[in-house]
Amino acid sequence: MARPGLDKDHKAEPGFPPQQCRDGCQMGNPSSENGQAMAIVAVFMGLIMLGFVAFAMDVGYFFKEKRMAQSAADAAAVAAAEELPNGATAETNAANVAAKQNGFDTTLATNPAVVTLTQPTSGNYSDANSAPPPQNWVQAVVSQPIHTFFLGAFNKKMQTMKISATAEAGAGVATPTCICLTGVTGQDLSMSNGAQLAANSCGVTANSSSGNAIGIIGSASLCATSVGAVSTDWDNSGNINNSGLICPAARAVQGASPCAPSLQAPSLPAGITCYANPVNGWILPGSTANYTLPMQNVTETNGTVVNETATNNSICYTSLNLSNAASVTFSPGYTYYIEGAFTTGGGAPVTGSGVTFVITGNVDIANGVVVNLSAPVSNNIPGVLFYATGAAMTVEGGSNSNFSGILYAPNAAVTLNNGSGTTTNMDIVAQSLTMAGGAVLDSYASPLLGSGGSGGAPELVQ
Repeated sequence: MARPGLDKDHKAEPGFPPQQCRDGCQMGNPSSENGQAMAIVAVFMGLIMLGFVAFAMDVGYFFKEKRMAQSAADAAAVAAAEELPNGATAETNAANVAAKQNGFDTTLATNPAVVTLTQPTSGNYSDANSAPPPQNWVQAVVSQPIHTFFLGAFNKKMQTMKISATAEAGAGVATPTCICLTGVTGQDLSMSNGAQLAANSCGVTANSSSGNAIGIIGSASLCATSVGAVSTDWDNSGNINNSGLICPAARAVQGASPCAPSLQAPSLPAGITCYANPVNGWILPGSTANYTLPMQNVTETNGTVVNETATNNSICYTSLNLSNAASVTFSPGYTYYIEGAFTTGGGAPVTGSGVTFVITGNVDIANGVVVNLSAPVSNNIPGVLFYATGAAMTVEGGSNSNFSGILYAPNAAVTLNNGSGTTTNMDIVAQSLTMAGGAVLDSYASPLLGSGGSGGAPELVQ
C-alpha cells in the first residue's frame, strides 16, 4: 500500500514536499528577507545623513575659522607695517600680538598659530610684473592646524588654515609737510643733547636713501603726525638711541615719498640798487649805533647824509653784517635782498616784524644775540621769513629770541642751537637739519610746503 503523498512510483504527489525535506528542511520566509534588507538600507542611509551633517558642520566651522584667520592676518599685517622702521623683531612682536587678539595665539603649547612676515612678491602696486615690490609693504601669513570632523579624512590640506594679508606703511591720507629735508644721501636729520622738535599737526620727511637718514640721540625727541624716510632700510633700532625718542603717536615710515615743496626763492627785481653793508662806517645822529633799515637821514663820517631808496618795499645790500651795531631794526613789511652773507654778532639785538629775507650767501645768526624776527602773516599763518640759497645756515640766537616763519634753504646744512628761552616757530626746507644744545623747534604746517606721502595710518592693500 502506498504511503500518503507518494504514488506507486514513490513520486511526490502534488502539494506535498519531497520525502527527504519533510523531516528536516525549512521553507524560505519572504517577509523575513525583506526586513533584513530594509534594516541594511536604513543603516546605510543613516550613515549618509550623518556624513552630510558632519560635512555641513565642517564647512561651517571651516568658513568661521577662515573669517577669523583673515581678521588675524589683516591685523597682523597692519601692526607689522606700523613697526617697519623699528626692525624685524618689533614687526614680529606686533604681528603676533595682533594675531592673538584676533584668536590665533602663537604661544599655545599645542598646535600654536604661526605668523610669517615677508615682503610680497606680487600685488596691486604700479607695474607689478616688472617693478620690485614697495619696501614699505609687508605681507602677513597666519596659519594654524584646525580640527575638522570629516574633511580632514579626505583632504589633509584642509586641516591647516593659512590666510594672508598685505599692508602698506604710511598709506592713506597724505600728511601736511612742515619739515622737508632734501639731502638724498647721509643723515638728513640729526638731533641730540635734549633738542626737541614738535610738529604735532604735520609730517617730517627726509629724502635721504641712507640707512641713517634720521638720527635722534641724547634725550632728544621728535613728535609729529608722521616721520618718513625715503630710505627703505632706515632702522630706528640703530639710529634712535641713548634716550632719544620718536613720540608713540608719530607714524614712522620707511620708503616714504620724497617731499618736494613748490617754493622758489624770488630773484632780485630789476632796477634795484644794492647798497654796501650799511652798518660799517656810519655814525648815526647823536653818536649812537641804533640802526633802522632801510637807512634814512643817516650822516656818514664825512658828513654826507644818506637816504637808502627802496622800491615797492624792497631793498638790497651786497652783504649784511650787524656785528658793529648797538641794535638793528628791520622796517615792517619790507623784503631784504642780500647778495652775499648775512651775519649777526657782537650782542646787538635784532628785531623785525612782517619781514622777509632773500639771501644768496651763508647765514650766521650768532650765539648771544637776541633776535626777534617774524614773517608776514596771512590767515593767521606765517609766510616765508628766510629764502636762503647758500650752503650753510646757523641759527643760534641768545636767550629769549623768537623766530616765526618758513626757513627755505633747500641747499643748506641748517643748524639750530638756540639759547634757553628761545621760541622757534618755523617750518623748514633744508638739505639737512642738525638740532643740538637744547634747541626747541615748533612747526605749524604751512600750506606752502604741500603734503607728503609719509602720513596716515598703515593701510591694507590686498
